[in-house]
Amino acid sequence: MSGYVESFDTAWQLMVSGDPVLWAIVRRSLAVSATACTLAYGLGLLLGAWLAVVRFTGRGLVLALLNTLLALPSVVVGLMVYLLLSRSGPLGFLGWMFSFQAMVLAQVVLVVPVVTALTRQIVEAADASHGEQWQSLGAGKGVRGLLLLWDERLALLTVLITSFGRAISEVGAVMIVGGNIDGFTRVMTTAIALETSKGDLPLALALGLILLGVVLLLNLVAYAVRGVAQRLDSAKQGRASATGSKLVLEQSAS
Repeated sequence: MSGYVESFDTAWQLMVSGDPVLWAIVRRSLAVSATACTLAYGLGLLLGAWLAVVRFTGRGLVLALLNTLLALPSVVVGLMVYLLLSRSGPLGFLGWMFSFQAMVLAQVVLVVPVVTALTRQIVEAADASHGEQWQSLGAGKGVRGLLLLWDERLALLTVLITSFGRAISEVGAVMIVGGNIDGFTRVMTTAIALETSKGDLPLALALGLILLGVVLLLNLVAYAVRGVAQRLDSAKQGRASATGSKLVLEQSAS
């Protein structure tokens, strides 16, 4: 038991002392996930909004495939990206294997289905609620989708937070395409796996605690955003109800 206490104490000292190895891994992990989420979020928003407002033959099959991709194992994504980026692969000329770019690409492939599926649900619900108003004003499907994205921007912010949590906690894909190279492609999740196998529990614990802290912070931010969105919706409904009541009273008086 004392060994575990000592490991936690050493892990805490690594965190508060600003250990350069520890915080270099943290910065690299945050940079990879932030870059991947920025790219995946933009692409996923457009795809999700388009799927929400258009109707075409085979749409149900596309949605079923999209939902299947939500459960795609990260090691399978890593294998797919590895085959793409290997020397004999179609993208081998880029020279991205075991690099920052390879890890970003793997996380983009993982996160795009999450952003697309959640965006499609949110925008489709908004379209059913008040999409006809934009359509009556002459907005085409593309413009309507963009306007609905703007209307649901607070809800879509939680999608961004969710996608970042998915990316930063991933280990299999970045291990395969990044190689877990010390000082270059080692991120928090791969470092935890490596240091645990080596028996270096303090560094693994320190990274694990920081990763838990990041995920907790993301959940708190998502909770706060949802609370703001609910209050705004309630205020909007209250104003609409008050306006309707005022119109009824005016009509009754006339």
